[in-house]
Amino acid sequence: MLTTKTLLGAGWTVSARLAGRLVDFVTILVLARVLTPADFGLTAIATTLISVVDTVLEVPVILALISLGRVTKAHMDTAFTLGLLRGLVLTVVVLSAAWPFSRIYHDERLISLVAVLAIGPMARSLYSPSMVKYARELSFRQGFTAEVAGKLIASTIAISVVFLGGGYWAIAAGSVSGSVTTTLISYLIAGYRPALSLSRFSEFSTFLGWFSTAQILAALSWQYDRIWVGYFISKADLGQFTMASDLSVLPTQSLIGPAMQPLVAAFARINDDRERVRSAYLKASSFTMMLAAPTSIGMSLTSDLIVDVLLGAKWIEAAVYLQWLALSVVLSAFYQPLHSLSIATNRTNLVFRLTLVELVSRVVLVPAGYYFYSVMGVIAARVAVSLIMFVLSLLTARHLIGVRIASVLGNLWKVGAACAAMALSVLLLRYGLAGRDLNTFIELGVIAGFGVVAYVGALSALGVRFKGLQPVG
Repeated sequence: MLTTKTLLGAGWTVSARLAGRLVDFVTILVLARVLTPADFGLTAIATTLISVVDTVLEVPVILALISLGRVTKAHMDTAFTLGLLRGLVLTVVVLSAAWPFSRIYHDERLISLVAVLAIGPMARSLYSPSMVKYARELSFRQGFTAEVAGKLIASTIAISVVFLGGGYWAIAAGSVSGSVTTTLISYLIAGYRPALSLSRFSEFSTFLGWFSTAQILAALSWQYDRIWVGYFISKADLGQFTMASDLSVLPTQSLIGPAMQPLVAAFARINDDRERVRSAYLKASSFTMMLAAPTSIGMSLTSDLIVDVLLGAKWIEAAVYLQWLALSVVLSAFYQPLHSLSIATNRTNLVFRLTLVELVSRVVLVPAGYYFYSVMGVIAARVAVSLIMFVLSLLTARHLIGVRIASVLGNLWKVGAACAAMALSVLLLRYGLAGRDLNTFIELGVIAGFGVVAYVGALSALGVRFKGLQPVG
């Protein structure tokens, strides 16, 4: 029953993220055809500041409520109050930083752009804590409704603004309106009446301590390469790099991330049964890599076609970046199940330690990479960091639940072999199609379809059954 509910929950969250990402994707395609890479570069700089402050001040009240044994109205009031305080502090910090930030990057437009974009995280801070009752029951249909409706409204507003001549403000309008709409819908669905209270703060403090600190490090780690590169290169070049970076993580963010949300609740329910936890972790890690590896590798092999079809000729530089950035996502996705497991078992100190290692690795490798090989060196640094985190994830899982590294790798070798077969097949097909003057859209569709068939066929030949990977050992 738990497995079925977890799968259904994952289905709803994946569907919500997929639908939301699809709407975002279509919106970006429309905006990319009208706006310039420099417009995207400018908003990327402003978004970097917002993202860092947003994550630094993150108060994951929904996750904290999920981890509690029992949730009362007092708990939800405390969660709402923490969210409100967090939003107010965030607004003050962002508005205070807007002017010096614009001076650092020598563009006065950043002041107003940052101020407007700050409305988004403020609105998300007020998301109804009562939505947790659905998450605890592994019912994610309500979250699907809120997210998709918000995305659709945001897309409509963004596209309207760009065609009315709003320029880069269309990107900001879409970002802000999506957050505001989703929050409003959450109250319509959950039926929560806000009240100010911190009476249950002590029950949040332990969870929020390590996790919030880890969030600070994660924000700096995730945005570090953009901060570094954005200072040295033009806004147009930053726009190319940012677009490629966002495309590279799009499949895993749409599939892996939302699929892990029900996993936190599932791990929390079986936390007392070590053997079930090990089995669940092995299946989750296999599922993650089964999706992430072929998607990222396929994106790398067809990056030129993807950029040409989706974005057009003015984004051609992004294709080179995407080719290598996609490969950095293959191993970094492996960390997601361990992250969910650590939260569910209240071992958020492990999340902190791993995030600290990731940040230190980026701080050392990104400047070195840029010094020697410019932007391509930064991308190489991201690949190296993902390899470091993969190894540490293996070691941490063994320490946390006693899962053997051989068992994890034994589950993954067939995925690796199937990906190798797929890559070889795609390369041979591309070589055969070279010079045939096919429509780019048709060529991409043929190659993608052939790659899927080759990958699934290779897995089947290796004995993988898609009703669920069985853990080895």
